[in-house]
Amino acid sequence: MSDQHQYPQQLPLYINDLGLLNALGDNLTSISSQLFAGSQQGFVLRDDLLKEGSVYVSQVAADLPTLASYPPHFNSRNNQLALQAYQQIAATVESLKQKLGAQRIGVILGTSTSGIAQGEQAMSAKFKDGAFPADYDYRVQEMSNVAEFISHIADLPGLSMTISTACSSSAKSFITAAEMIEAGIVDAAIVGGVDSLCAMTVNGFSALESTSAGICKPSSINRDGINIGEGAALAVLSREKSSLRFYAGGESSDAHHMSAPEPSGRGAIEAMQQALNKAHLKPEQIDYINLHGTATPKNDAMEAQAVSQLFPHQPFVSSSKGCIGHTLGAAGATEIAFCCLVLQQQKLAPHVWDNMPDPTMPSLNWVNNTEAQGQLRYCLSNSFAFGGNNVSLIVGLE
Repeated sequence: MSDQHQYPQQLPLYINDLGLLNALGDNLTSISSQLFAGSQQGFVLRDDLLKEGSVYVSQVAADLPTLASYPPHFNSRNNQLALQAYQQIAATVESLKQKLGAQRIGVILGTSTSGIAQGEQAMSAKFKDGAFPADYDYRVQEMSNVAEFISHIADLPGLSMTISTACSSSAKSFITAAEMIEAGIVDAAIVGGVDSLCAMTVNGFSALESTSAGICKPSSINRDGINIGEGAALAVLSREKSSLRFYAGGESSDAHHMSAPEPSGRGAIEAMQQALNKAHLKPEQIDYINLHGTATPKNDAMEAQAVSQLFPHQPFVSSSKGCIGHTLGAAGATEIAFCCLVLQQQKLAPHVWDNMPDPTMPSLNWVNNTEAQGQLRYCLSNSFAFGGNNVSLIVGLE
């Protein structure tokens, strides 16, 4: 199944700035260095997240900014991650406010955890002491909280919304923002996603038998599940010209199963083809694909099938999960940011695993040498979520 709809040419949209924070570092320079080196520095074994036993997660080690001066309902690790990323793009946002007006800049973010970790801590205190802590505010764990927080600190009174569609959340923020700009509702938007480590997600994926016993190995014959990660990725999207262009996004929902992907890749192909059609690009023009690549048996098999079918020219592919784990609601924006780093530096992000491909899966062109052969111009990034919620994004050089 593929989307054959002919989409009209739209006025171009650009990525004016990026703010990034994850287990590889707390700024674009350090993250870029670690990404292209194939670092796994952020993986740690934690024994305080599962009800029983230990689990490897990928966590942010950087010192995070304090939220003491903000209203109590914004006081969460999730918002600390968001603030650290926002500080990297604040100057660009201020410049656009002066040019466009604050009312014309939207905030559209994705998350799956919000401040639930603070809710978990509050519940523990209640079981122990019989009451919630005095400074606990339930609003800290509402899904809308992170977008409200960024709107608050950026002093943006206009459109503010949070998308929560599991692992595709922050990828969807780019498409939603593009639609809002095209409709004239806003002229620019802060997009992206934020997720922080918490017991809820770790126990949930563990209950599904989807967590790895060690560090994940995307697409390996030995793959056995994911490592939950955390991070923040924010971008500024507008019509203001820059070297990085957001070309298009494609979406589909195959609704095959609550947590398992549709095995033939039908929905994934639909999303990728729709992105190509909207961008007015042919499959063979894609130079690099950042795979969703979770290291679960079913997801990797499905995605390999879909990519090999739609891209027979064998573009370079890799998964970021072997470097930063699965950052869930922040994954889509993080990985499109990685694509931007690939384009800016003309290097390929390595596929970090045990170099043992699964012979039952179609063979893909895994990145094992970061040096690009020829110019890299167009990159595609996949984000596939529970419920068959599929998103593909394309970025490229102007």
